[in-house]
Amino acid sequence: MAAAAAVLLLFLLGLAVAAAAPAACRHTNLTAGFAADLTMLQHQLRGTVRLDPSGGCALRLTRFDLLAASPSARFWAADGATLADLQAGHSFSPLPLNTTFRNATLRLPFSSPLPPLLALFDPDTSSDLGHVFLSANGSSNATATTVPTMFDNCLPLSDTYRLRWTLNASAGEVEIGLEAAVGSEYYMAFGWSDPKANSPGMVHSDIVVAGFTEEGMPFAEDYYITDYSECTMGRDDSPVSGVCPDSAYDEGRNDSRLVYGHRRDGVSFVRYRRKLDSEDAKYDVPVVAAEEMAVVWAMGKLRPPDTLRPHYLPQNHGGQRDTTFGFTRVNLSESVDSCIGPLDAENKQDQERIIADGKTPLVVTSAPAVRYPNPPNPDKVIYINKKEAPLLKAERGVPVKFSVQAGHDVALYITSDAIGGNATLRNKTEVIYAGGPDYHGVPATPTELVWLPDRNTPDLVYYQSVYEPKMGWKVQVVDGGLSDMYNNSVLLDDQQVTLFWTLSSDSISIAARGEKKSGYLAIGFGSGMVNSYTYVGWVGNDGVGRVKTYWIDGKGATGIHATSENLTYVRCKSENGIITFEFTRPLKPSCSGKVECKNIIDPTTPLKVVWAMGASWSGDDLTDSNMHSVTSSRPIRVLLLRGSTEAEQDLRPVLAVHGFMMFVAWGILLPGGILAARYLKSLKGDGWYQIHVYLQYSGIAIMFLGVLFAAAELRGFYVSSVHVKFGVAALLLAGFQPLNAYFRPKRPANGEVLSRNRVIWEYLHVITGRSAIVVGIVALFTGMKHLGHRYDSENVEGLTWALMLWVLSAIVITLSLEYKEVKRKVRDRSSSGHWVLGNSEEDDTVDLLHPDSSSRSSESNPSGVMEVQLEPLNR
Repeated sequence: MAAAAAVLLLFLLGLAVAAAAPAACRHTNLTAGFAADLTMLQHQLRGTVRLDPSGGCALRLTRFDLLAASPSARFWAADGATLADLQAGHSFSPLPLNTTFRNATLRLPFSSPLPPLLALFDPDTSSDLGHVFLSANGSSNATATTVPTMFDNCLPLSDTYRLRWTLNASAGEVEIGLEAAVGSEYYMAFGWSDPKANSPGMVHSDIVVAGFTEEGMPFAEDYYITDYSECTMGRDDSPVSGVCPDSAYDEGRNDSRLVYGHRRDGVSFVRYRRKLDSEDAKYDVPVVAAEEMAVVWAMGKLRPPDTLRPHYLPQNHGGQRDTTFGFTRVNLSESVDSCIGPLDAENKQDQERIIADGKTPLVVTSAPAVRYPNPPNPDKVIYINKKEAPLLKAERGVPVKFSVQAGHDVALYITSDAIGGNATLRNKTEVIYAGGPDYHGVPATPTELVWLPDRNTPDLVYYQSVYEPKMGWKVQVVDGGLSDMYNNSVLLDDQQVTLFWTLSSDSISIAARGEKKSGYLAIGFGSGMVNSYTYVGWVGNDGVGRVKTYWIDGKGATGIHATSENLTYVRCKSENGIITFEFTRPLKPSCSGKVECKNIIDPTTPLKVVWAMGASWSGDDLTDSNMHSVTSSRPIRVLLLRGSTEAEQDLRPVLAVHGFMMFVAWGILLPGGILAARYLKSLKGDGWYQIHVYLQYSGIAIMFLGVLFAAAELRGFYVSSVHVKFGVAALLLAGFQPLNAYFRPKRPANGEVLSRNRVIWEYLHVITGRSAIVVGIVALFTGMKHLGHRYDSENVEGLTWALMLWVLSAIVITLSLEYKEVKRKVRDRSSSGHWVLGNSEEDDTVDLLHPDSSSRSSESNPSGVMEVQLEPLNR
């Protein structure tokens, strides 16, 4: 009886436990221990998804952070994370996501089988804010694990900077996440202070500097601080000192291991792993996880590597305006969760920006997606001026020119729809402002698209592809801008700097705008930064924009010389890191005896322009510590009057053909014709005359053809340079010769006296021809000098020396022939017994330029004196 009572008691107890246990949900096979983190893609999304432990069919979302999204954004059920899967999905919960969530806990009930993917999705813009894969094995999909943004602990270091960490004491290591609402050009530093110091300090601290390269790639590297200065890398046998990476010191190494990093919504996030004790007693501080230790942190601008220093280096040490730092104490083993809500950056538009203008075409290409701003996206997206899906800024009333060369499978159009891809098929309200299926091309045969925003164009439109959705991005349409203020603009070398200008009678107004973030922008007038007049614009630590001018005669800081050039209407500003500066200056400075007086701008001569950018400007002058980090690869010739550039610095093939033709004409054919008339009289018949005529006419024909080649290449005939003036003179003299020959007087019969007209004609013909040769040779030399100035080619100087050698050789050959001819004349006269100097009354009037004894007999000169006679031309 007692045993039966015990069995009944156990049965009733089991029923009670079963009644108290939550009922299993038949819509999912997830285990009770399932947990997965949300993948952050946009809006600073964070959170962990579990089955609701209280029972029923519901998911519990804990530590949920989200910046407010659009009213249409929802929790979304889909089969996958691709654009097609998400667009084919459906709403999972009616909960709106247009408010900011701060460390919230949500319960999401469901009444049907769980989908493979739970996303936060905006169906109006096909925008995925983040997602989590739901799988039965209790782990998230591999795609989610590549974006590890969740940590066990979080501590605010400042209003814009947070420290996150997860301790793995058994493995003797800690994973640290640095998160800050700063620009992409800023670094984040965190580390442990020297435990031997009496008070926390930066000197002798072991820190990790994290940030992003200019290509947008994250990095985290160990640094050791010896003093409050930028790192000096031990040049000239000096020791390494300052804020330097451990690898720069002897026996130092980078003991931090990058795990992951990204830029989202204007917030930098870098996750790295380090051992608690790296066994590097010299440059690393051993961390005791169970003890409270002093730590240091800092934020500031980062200087990119250059030829002098191969590392990214923190700047502005000592508490300047752009640097924030502090000290606190942290115990890694304590649980800390003091970060309430997501970081909210002031500027969330973090992608590249391009400002369109009416003169410079925007080059549209396509390439693989790396950091597309609105996931999900196709594998290939639109690039403009080598920037991935940039934010394009256009001005109403200013035409925007696109050079479409993204391939025949990418047709550009401007649309009101954020997704594109011929959205009219699904969005009947789509407005197409420009472009369409016909606007596609390749680099060899690009297609030009011109779009003119007007006053009815909305403030926000999109550039997209007709054939594939979500390849492009936003276009901001605004009123006014530099294009309205300046008559001309060109994009300089490498598509990184735009130059604007307006010419007046005695002055020029200039503006320069960088197309990438920088601390200062410099443009120089010259073939390179060395031996150039340079204008530098930057915004100082006091927030005031400045523009200064320099003469640069060396590559180091000692070669930079400030000038006192008279600049007016000076302005400089930095907008989201983009430097723009403006000024007006006279074309010819009104001064004397100073280096800036030679800085003359001649609008009729192409202006060679180079540029440079750097991370910061120290003080007022360029020094070794703020050398530029990026420069133009070659000078661009800006044609001020025509409002265009010559991007090619190599000798143009057509101009090379022009030069070769002129050399053949003036260096070979025309001089050869003259030499034939002078020294080939001994040929039988009139052979010398035929050679003379054929060579002269061939030279003139090639000369005129060469002129046509040059005029066609330069798209006009401009009589401005010295070369062209000498060329025109040679052209007129050479062209006069056939006309002169056509009207030559008839040659007298043998024994008859030359008429006065014949004598005048002979003098005119010979003098004009030889003058043409002299002027033509001068034109050849000035042409070589013009090419050297125009293209800075090393080959031009060699060709000039070759031409000079050719001319000298021709002179030597001519003198040799002339000497032999005179000897022959003297010998012939001597054998004939004629020794008269001068002319007898019986002599015909003869040609001083062609002495020849063959037409005179000894009988016509009975005096027996040797005579130098002038022979008429035989034609």
